[in-house]
Amino acid sequence: MSDFILTKAQLAQLLPGNPYVDYWHHALEQALPDYDINTPQRVACFLAQCMHESGNFKFLKENLNYRAESLMRVWPRYFPSMDIARQYAQQPERIANRAYSGRMGNGPEESGDGWKFCGRGLIQLTGRNNYQAFADSIETNIDDIPEYLQTFEGAVQSACWFWENNNLNTWADRGDMVTLTKKINGGTLGLEDRIKHYQHTLHVLGV
Repeated sequence: MSDFILTKAQLAQLLPGNPYVDYWHHALEQALPDYDINTPQRVACFLAQCMHESGNFKFLKENLNYRAESLMRVWPRYFPSMDIARQYAQQPERIANRAYSGRMGNGPEESGDGWKFCGRGLIQLTGRNNYQAFADSIETNIDDIPEYLQTFEGAVQSACWFWENNNLNTWADRGDMVTLTKKINGGTLGLEDRIKHYQHTLHVLGV
């Protein structure tokens, strides 16, 4: 069976109003086969998750502009009180450096790793460990990765790498959006929207 080919017309239908469909299609056309995202089912799951994570391929960097109340709700461990939350509120760089410090391979808050390795790309690659592993996989210096993740090619390739690295085709083949979401998000945040994207994509792909 030959690999499934996503057409530009299908992608345009999935990303209405996106001015960069040509660029996104070219990047997807190049990367998807290399990572065995090569059946309508796999492509539908992949695109659905990417569309949710990136706001329909529009946002390639994590929005960390949180208010104090939101910081306490999203990261209660790092912002346990209103006093602390207010000191960081609506300061994205400081928020990232605190919230992502000391985990995912990042150094302490003052290292700046949290901001340098915050979520980027279509599936929001996050943390020094992920950035380094992705850099190694494409034989690139980690210092070049933050910028690369915000290009069409880099945003797509990093999402494909994450997909392959976490064996997500296994769950895509079963149409298991719950497990896919947990593997990508760590929980089930936005599950309803992801499923809506998935069902729409299947329809557009004629599955």
